[in-house]
Amino acid sequence: MKPLTYALAIGLATAQLAFPALAADITGAGATFPFPVYSKWAEAYRKDTGTGLNYQSIGSGGGIKQIQAKTVDFGATDAPLKGPALEKDGLVQFPTVMGGVVTVVNIAGLTPGQLKLTGELVADIYAGKITKWSDPKIAAPNQGVKLPDATITPVYRSDASGTTNIFTTYLSQVSETWKKEFGAATTISWPAGQGGKGNEGVTATVKQVPNAIGYVESAYAKQNKLSYALIQNKAGKYPQPDDKAFQAAAASADWKAAPGFGISLTNQPGDDAWPITAATFILVHKDAADAAKSAEVLKFFDWAYKNGDTLASELDYVPLPDNVVGLIHEEWKQVKGKDGKPVFNM
Repeated sequence: MKPLTYALAIGLATAQLAFPALAADITGAGATFPFPVYSKWAEAYRKDTGTGLNYQSIGSGGGIKQIQAKTVDFGATDAPLKGPALEKDGLVQFPTVMGGVVTVVNIAGLTPGQLKLTGELVADIYAGKITKWSDPKIAAPNQGVKLPDATITPVYRSDASGTTNIFTTYLSQVSETWKKEFGAATTISWPAGQGGKGNEGVTATVKQVPNAIGYVESAYAKQNKLSYALIQNKAGKYPQPDDKAFQAAAASADWKAAPGFGISLTNQPGDDAWPITAATFILVHKDAADAAKSAEVLKFFDWAYKNGDTLASELDYVPLPDNVVGLIHEEWKQVKGKDGKPVFNM
């Protein structure tokens, strides 16, 4: 399914099928990483409150552009903006959930988690330096696993993507060569492979192309029953990519360390930590042009923090700790209407 279809799916499911559109319905756009959980939250929130959410899963770059242009009530990004950028555009940024990026593969006969890769191997595959699944470097950590003598097709995001930023941040941490040649960013000049738009597009391409490898948010792998590789973490272990491993990666996170909670959770220490873990973020304007709409946005995410943990966990997202939610509520006091008063009151 193409990203546009996904965007329409959530809009229809939460705003048009069961109910007519209401004035209080809110709009958002951006990251595809959290789309599965936002979709679930929106459906449940509609049932609880009658307020709908139309969220366009268009990628983090698109979400940032739309909130800057004030064409949506909130933007969503997996690549958090730094302090100067937040100040320049008058934005408040806060996380919603944490999750993991996984490497998914389409290799005949391979079961999920059977393939093991190190970060350096993944970097070399995406750099076009390892081109065959039968390469001895891949065979080394995969004794007893039958891998084909087939050409690897790396699949990457073709759009400006927070997921790409997470993935390439990790590759830059584990591979000096990758760091020097490509670095970390929302868009990369990929030397090999095929592009797909959104987590949806990468998922679809990996499913269609034999011997492909791609990187997607874990919920996409789970929902589409894709095979995935285990990635060696900083402690030398190969944990399963699940909510426990994502939580382990975030266990010692210092959420106050960066403006807008924009910390990195990749390549964290700990035997159980999944190495490509990240939070996903929401962007709203400090000076609310429409105080009622801004209040509705914050009410939705307040409801999600209080009621959405189970839905998030079912998709292998990790809910935020209560103390972090408390910090977020304090951050929301910056969002004010034309009267200078906060739009959201606890």
